[in-house]
Amino acid sequence: MRVGYIRVSTREQNPDRQIWAMRDFGLTDDELVIEAQSGRDFDRLLYRRAVRSLRAGDLLVIKSIDRLGRNYAEILEEWRFITKEKGADIVVLEMPLLDTRQGRDLTGTLISDIVLQLLSYVAQTEREFIRQRQAEGIAAAKARGVKFGRRRIDKPGCWEEVLTDYLYGQVSAKAAAYKLNVGRNTFLRWVKESTL
Repeated sequence: MRVGYIRVSTREQNPDRQIWAMRDFGLTDDELVIEAQSGRDFDRLLYRRAVRSLRAGDLLVIKSIDRLGRNYAEILEEWRFITKEKGADIVVLEMPLLDTRQGRDLTGTLISDIVLQLLSYVAQTEREFIRQRQAEGIAAAKARGVKFGRRRIDKPGCWEEVLTDYLYGQVSAKAAAYKLNVGRNTFLRWVKESTL
C-alpha cells in the first residue's frame, strides 16, 4: 500500500503543489490523504489514520519534511516509529537522500539519519521564527494603536433601567440581554463590571 500525505496549515492554503508532486511520483488520487492542520504536533486525525493503516513494506510519501511536522524531537520519533516499529518506508520527494527504500546499508542509514536530523531541526527553527515574527508584528501593531479582538459594545441608553429591573429580580438575565440586544454573557459581564 502507498499513502501520499499532504498537509496544509489552514483551509485557506492550497495543497495543489503537493498534489502535483504526488501525481508526478505516480500516486493516484485514491492514495492521497489531504489534511488542513497545523504541523506543531502529530495530533492530526487523518495523519493518525494513515499511519495506523501502514504495514511492513508499505510506503508513506511526503513532499517535504515540514509537511510531516515542525517539532524536531517528534519528527525524529515519528520517523523511527514508522520505519523501525511499523517496518514501512518513507520517501521525502524534495530530499532524495530521505528515501528509506534505498541505502539500507550502514553508510546509507547514517547519511539518511544525519539529513533527517538536520531537516527536522530546520523545520522546528522555521516554526520558531514564524512565531517570533508574528509576536513582533503584533507588538508593532499595538504600538501603532491597532486594537485586537472584538470591538467593545457600548451600553445602550436604557442600560440603567434594565440593570435595575434585573437586580430587583423583575427580569431574567436572558430577558434583560434580549431587551439590550446583546448576548447573555455580555449582559452578565456588564452586570459584574457595574456591581464591583
